[in-house]
Amino acid sequence: MGYMEIDKSQLDEILEKHKLTKEDYEHIVKILGREPNLVELGIFSAMWSEHCSYKSSKCYLKGFPTEAPWVIQGPGENAGVIDIGGGMAAVFKMESHNHPSFIEPYQGAATGVGGILRDIFTMGARPVANLNAIRFAHIKGNDEIAKLHRHLLSGVVAGIAGYGNCIGVPTIGGETAFEECYKGNILVNAFSLGICPQDEIFYAKAEGVGNPVIYVGSKTGRDGLGGAVMSSDSFKEGDEDQRPTVQVGDPFTEKLLMEACLELFKTDYIVGIQDMGAAGLTSSSFEMAGKSGSGLKMYLDKVPMREEGMNPYELMLSESQERMLICAKKGYEDKVIEIFKKYDLDAEVIGEVTDTGNVELFWHGEKVAEIPVAPITEEAPELCRPVKEPEYLKEIKNVQIPKIDPQKAFEKLMSESEIVDKAWIYEQYDSMVQTNTVDTKRVDGSVIRVKENGRYLGMSADCNARFNYINPRLGAAAAVMEAGRNIAVKKIRPLAITDCLNYGNPENPEIMWQFKEGCEGIKQACKALNTPVVSGNVSLYNENEGEGVYPTPEIAMVGASDDFRSSELKKEGNTLYILGETKPEFGGSLYLKVFGGKVAGEHPEVDFEKELKLWDVLESDLIESAKDISTGGLAMAAYKWACVSNKGLDINVKVQNPEDIFAESLSRAFVEIAPENEKAFEELCKQKGIYFEKIGKIGGDKIKINDVEVDLDKAKDIYFNTFPKIMKNEIDFADTIWEG
Repeated sequence: MGYMEIDKSQLDEILEKHKLTKEDYEHIVKILGREPNLVELGIFSAMWSEHCSYKSSKCYLKGFPTEAPWVIQGPGENAGVIDIGGGMAAVFKMESHNHPSFIEPYQGAATGVGGILRDIFTMGARPVANLNAIRFAHIKGNDEIAKLHRHLLSGVVAGIAGYGNCIGVPTIGGETAFEECYKGNILVNAFSLGICPQDEIFYAKAEGVGNPVIYVGSKTGRDGLGGAVMSSDSFKEGDEDQRPTVQVGDPFTEKLLMEACLELFKTDYIVGIQDMGAAGLTSSSFEMAGKSGSGLKMYLDKVPMREEGMNPYELMLSESQERMLICAKKGYEDKVIEIFKKYDLDAEVIGEVTDTGNVELFWHGEKVAEIPVAPITEEAPELCRPVKEPEYLKEIKNVQIPKIDPQKAFEKLMSESEIVDKAWIYEQYDSMVQTNTVDTKRVDGSVIRVKENGRYLGMSADCNARFNYINPRLGAAAAVMEAGRNIAVKKIRPLAITDCLNYGNPENPEIMWQFKEGCEGIKQACKALNTPVVSGNVSLYNENEGEGVYPTPEIAMVGASDDFRSSELKKEGNTLYILGETKPEFGGSLYLKVFGGKVAGEHPEVDFEKELKLWDVLESDLIESAKDISTGGLAMAAYKWACVSNKGLDINVKVQNPEDIFAESLSRAFVEIAPENEKAFEELCKQKGIYFEKIGKIGGDKIKINDVEVDLDKAKDIYFNTFPKIMKNEIDFADTIWEG
């Protein structure tokens, strides 16, 4: 096979460029029974990349709980699927677009949204809700990092809005966090959820000898070339020139592609369908053939191309957006093509299913590659890399908690970037398109109604990276708990998660230890809380110049219910309770970071039984409204709740020390109870065995918490107006430094 032969004198350089080792190369030679050419090497490189093969992570992902009576499809397909009642299913997944978004924030974030949407509608579901979780370094001040990260944040938000708004899928929630570890490697995680009838779910498979393989969507260009391999590498000085590895998105084409696919799914013309995501035509073709044990012949000169002079290597590895691969039933090719042509999309038969077990590629009649399907997936390297507990953990355990006057501490924390309202971000997103969004206060989880079955879906994306830094196992478990709690306060039962596991360089044993521990924490939490993992993504090599990000296992929880409650406080004079104990737990807290200048300490207690009892109580009809307590402790939770509800609070909570109002103990929530229901509510709490305390009332024009008192109008001004000032750089730099 003479096509694109590899110059053996340059083999080391070629392997390095493709992120393959000498051992990998020898393994490839063994699989093929000969030396590969450049096309074949590129295909192995993409399929065996960290991004596509999970080679460093799969040994730790194996024990995830993935089953429950409501789980229809767990990990292994484009997205996970759960039963949400009335014959309907929810289809959802979360993925990362971290590296592309750092290189080119608008297109990186936009194509992250586009990619996750395709994962949903490829399964036959119409996307109805998006979330995102984005993380940056500090954005206050005039230093270069603040300027860069304001620019990155602006670009990422514009990219998410530009794609989601144009395609008509509401972005209904998410989270934004700021930590210095993200200064050289931001995180952009995108989640999407769709719904469809349970008997109309489509899977990725190519079977039936002679069945045609049809390429549909946009033409293929050179954008995104090598994207999967780039995502499996760390950032270094000079990597700003990687823009060609970032795809360019077109939401209007994707909208047409989505509608064409959803129309196609109403017919009986196809066997399977697969999104061309990471590694493009390579991953889609090999995955479809692999799932059914088939082979494929593909004629690459028939692929619609947008650039002159493209070759088979580029066509197989391009990550151009808005493309799908379809296995149709023989004889129905013209009907499939007719649907896509109607939407002004390219559609071409580019191959057929065979029984050889190989993918054979042809270029103007010449065979340019032949690779057996099973070994490229089944024999992908599985690296149980060395693990070692990080040295830093020994240094951060014993820490003095600063004793700051609670009034001063409150006034400082209430303007922190992490705490204040992010309307500057979320008002750029269309959250009301499709008219299903029912909770618009942007507090805790988000809720949509499902018109088809009259039920409500809650969803939330959460992770406290500081918790994960000080204890990766408990931090990951706490992320599952908080994601669940954020929809439980809405009266919605958490059912299942998807995750996006963002970690540093797996070649560093300390990072692999963090990853191993994080997976263990998720396993324990999901098993105990009965919220299986149905889909997910691993993103490694999140580091810059050897400095990894904090372990950030982002968790998106989805739940369903016949009813929901909105976030805001309902009525002046109603009684407030706190559920769950407040202890002097400051490890990984915002209070310690701001006033102690460090991320350190012992992780707060993790107790799954207490969390489940809390969820049980939160389902009660006796509760008028509820608020999760997390970052910044009960003081910041009360502050946010009062501001979004435009109601004063007067509460007094029993604490060991005055500063404990900022402690971040887990498994806590505030609840609002009408006076006539107090007795029944207290009986319920006793019956469930949960700690409760009556703490005060709603009303007045102040927020009073123990010895802290702030005018409600002043608090609202700070809460709602600080973030736009930060983004315009109107906040005095001195404001960002604690001066005691």
